Amino acid sequence: MNTELFAREMGIREWQVKAVLKLLQEGATLPFISRYRKEATGNLDEVQVGEIKDRAEKAEALEKRREFVLAQIEELGKLTPELRKQILEALDMQTLEDLYLPYKARRKTRADVAREKGLEPLAKLLYDQRDPRAMQKVRDFVRDAVPSEEEALQGARDIIAEWINEDAPLRSKLRQLFEQDAQLSCKNARGKKDNEEAQKFRDYFDHHEPLKRAAGHRFLAMMRGVDLGFLKMSIAPDEDRATYILKRHCLHGYSDATDQVRLAMSDAYDRLLQPSLENEMISVMKEKADEEAIGVFAVNAKQLLLAPPLGEKRVLALDPGFRTGCKAVVLSEYGDLLLHEAIFPHEPQFQTQKSTELLQKWVKEHRIEAIAIGNGTAGRETDAFVRKALAEEILQGLQVYMVNESGASIYSASAVAREEFPKEDVTVRGAVSIGRRLKDPLAELVKIDPKSIGVGQYQHDVNQTLLQKRLDAVVESAVNGVGVNLNTASKHLLSYVSGLGPVLAKNIVDHREKLGGFEKRSQLMDVPRLGGKAFEQCAGFLRIRGGQDVLDNTGVHPERYAVVQKMAKDAGVSLTALVGNEALLSGLALETYVDESKGLGLPTLQDILKELKKPGLDPRGVAEAVTFDDTVRSINDLQVGMELWGVVTNITNFGAFVDIGVKQDGLVHISQLGHKFVKNPAEVVALSQRVKVRVLEVDRARKRIQLTMKF
Repeated sequence: MNTELFAREMGIREWQVKAVLKLLQEGATLPFISRYRKEATGNLDEVQVGEIKDRAEKAEALEKRREFVLAQIEELGKLTPELRKQILEALDMQTLEDLYLPYKARRKTRADVAREKGLEPLAKLLYDQRDPRAMQKVRDFVRDAVPSEEEALQGARDIIAEWINEDAPLRSKLRQLFEQDAQLSCKNARGKKDNEEAQKFRDYFDHHEPLKRAAGHRFLAMMRGVDLGFLKMSIAPDEDRATYILKRHCLHGYSDATDQVRLAMSDAYDRLLQPSLENEMISVMKEKADEEAIGVFAVNAKQLLLAPPLGEKRVLALDPGFRTGCKAVVLSEYGDLLLHEAIFPHEPQFQTQKSTELLQKWVKEHRIEAIAIGNGTAGRETDAFVRKALAEEILQGLQVYMVNESGASIYSASAVAREEFPKEDVTVRGAVSIGRRLKDPLAELVKIDPKSIGVGQYQHDVNQTLLQKRLDAVVESAVNGVGVNLNTASKHLLSYVSGLGPVLAKNIVDHREKLGGFEKRSQLMDVPRLGGKAFEQCAGFLRIRGGQDVLDNTGVHPERYAVVQKMAKDAGVSLTALVGNEALLSGLALETYVDESKGLGLPTLQDILKELKKPGLDPRGVAEAVTFDDTVRSINDLQVGMELWGVVTNITNFGAFVDIGVKQDGLVHISQLGHKFVKNPAEVVALSQRVKVRVLEVDRARKRIQLTMKF
């Protein structure tokens, strides 16, 4: 593993890379390293620590493949000192695979058949292009298996074509040509142009662009069209330039043998090299597009997970519907289900009066502090009904929130939901999820597969293993960044805490029930199978409100309690009096508490000070209600030029989608996000942000809305 190369490419010091790798080998997690080992890593952040981990995993995979390749070629008895040196010096997987290609197990080829007929010596004679009598010697290879000179020449050309295809330096040159010069072309598949589904891809029915400029989202869109049979894709460089490279590499004279090599060269390119490199480029582009799409998805998912919570308030949640009615649930301040019932304020029942009376009754009896309404079908109509039903003075002051319900149906039918509410049906569970999502988005969304939370681009088309890995890391980062209440967190939330996982999370919940609640962090050591290493990794991210030690409700790690106690002693106050006292804390001389022997430096001390000033602070802020224009409820109500307020629901590399209350999100293209050039939409807008937009175009047939934020 080349730690020097890692460091140089990342712009950091080699000792920092080695420090992170050492901590990872010792079982430390990314959140723990970036939060509590800043001195050891030179204050690297979570992104940098994550990059080192990813690079190390790729380097490990390369080394394992290198060992396999060496062993396979050695077993064949063909591992020369020169080849071994080339394999050991290969810096990437592609170079390694090029070197392994001639020795890789495969199905019988035309060249293999020719070799069996004894034509390899003829192929060598021709490919050498030095013997002026080479063509006269062809007749020497005519025998029972090779009845004619033409068949002998064809077999020799097949062998030469395979050699050309397996020539690592040549493949490298052509690969560079593909990368720099290839054109990506797409056209409609024959007979599919008029298909209604195919019309979604009509932008690519006659599409051409340089491969190196192809945007990831366009490539994934084309790939989806190809997979569905609506499009055909090709990738190829200028043929003359490819031929020039082949000639320079393969042809060495002007003899009759050279003419045979020229024929083999053309065959090698058309039949082997071009298709192989085209597939390789598609794989590379797919990998890059996946990385890009997954990166967008990860940013969106993290923003959604870190959406501001309403907090511990009593909530009435409604899962809207027309024919089946609106499922209503009442949740306690702790998220417990107190009541559930269906109301039918819309068509076809129109039980408006009865629904109004029930709504008012629940609000009064249960002292409701907020109302959550799912933003799906009948969401706008239900919002209008609720606001009208609660217009009486006695009910004013209640905040009504539209809640993104993406994934609520996934949760309601899941094993997690059945375990939580075994006696309730999916409609009740869905309404509960909507209400809890308002109260604490993070705690609720961790119960859903991250791919189902409705943000990102082409999440079902990308590498699912890589997507799951990245999203798990995002959830872990979000959970540990916020901190978790040890006495109220579900096992699903606890499982994402640094150093835990599903088994320890369940053991913590079971132990919590026996205890009646944790009173101090140190009691975690009594949890079955939770040893010293797990405690070290998780303790700082778990909070205990109203416990025996005031520091247990902060992000201060137990290993640093002693220094805080010394701070209190030096200030002449109790620990309780010190915590939260900004004036007193601001007067501390942090440098006097630096202890290099214990790995305690200013970065950690500054973090401790921040935690002590605002103990238990939730970094997510407070939830805000957003209202839509009452005169616009469907795409048919939209007119070009309208100015509306909306909420950002999704961010992609090509722009942002905005909910303007018409059941179909509109797109603000990247070029319409502002008057200045925008490279990354996430730098301009954030998920759940309230924005003002103007309608540019409405395509009702394709249900597409184009918006702008330029005013």
